[in-house]
Amino acid sequence: MYRTKDVSSVPAVLVHGVPDTHRVWDGVRRHLSRSDILAWDLPGFGAPRPDGFDSSKESYVDWLIARIEQVGEPVDLVGHDWGCILTLRVASLRPDLVRTWAGGNGPVSSRYVWHPLARIWQDAEQGDAYMAGLQPQSFADDLVTGFDLPAEDAQRVVSHVDAEMKDSILKLYRSAVTVGEEWEPGAAGLQAPGLIFWGEQDPACQVEFADVMGAAIGAPVLRLDCNHWSVVQRSAEVAAALEQHWAAATA
Repeated sequence: MYRTKDVSSVPAVLVHGVPDTHRVWDGVRRHLSRSDILAWDLPGFGAPRPDGFDSSKESYVDWLIARIEQVGEPVDLVGHDWGCILTLRVASLRPDLVRTWAGGNGPVSSRYVWHPLARIWQDAEQGDAYMAGLQPQSFADDLVTGFDLPAEDAQRVVSHVDAEMKDSILKLYRSAVTVGEEWEPGAAGLQAPGLIFWGEQDPACQVEFADVMGAAIGAPVLRLDCNHWSVVQRSAEVAAALEQHWAAATA
């Protein structure tokens, strides 16, 4: 976990996706003027899983709720990829914990069809075989060619993909085959001011779902000229949008 000093009364909590850790927010943090930033590693993603933690989508939501409760006051909640999906669920279930919400490149829609790699992970036989045979360099190359992730960032991502993360990914995705159908109705009741940011060229989470989610929760949509890793590829623009979003909540 990364935490800056001088935490104010309304900290911002940044939640990563798959297969990331808190480090995915490094670029965004460098462009933020505020110092009250919390960036957490999800269990199994650079942080140990608590005893009995089953890595299901519900367990991650419960974990986030418990961590935010420990902060002691509503937070500015931000998520990317799976972090977007999980934080939107948290904000819809516990509006008392969230002052504002922002998320990107993580669809919460019954219309969304999981991308091919997700479907492999969701299949017990194929997913286990994929993880058993995963080669770091090949995986890094796939992130570069398929998602335009800079090579240095791709190497950073794969360097943290260990056995525990692989198992966590498989269990998370297998719990989430119908997550859009399950969680979309609740998301429509979001009470906190929302913001959606999205890489327009994302082949796995198509930009049309940014518009679907924006309409459902009444949030503006920022389309960015980049691929899936918007918080890496357009970190300055994401940071600027977040600061405007947070400022509007206090105006």
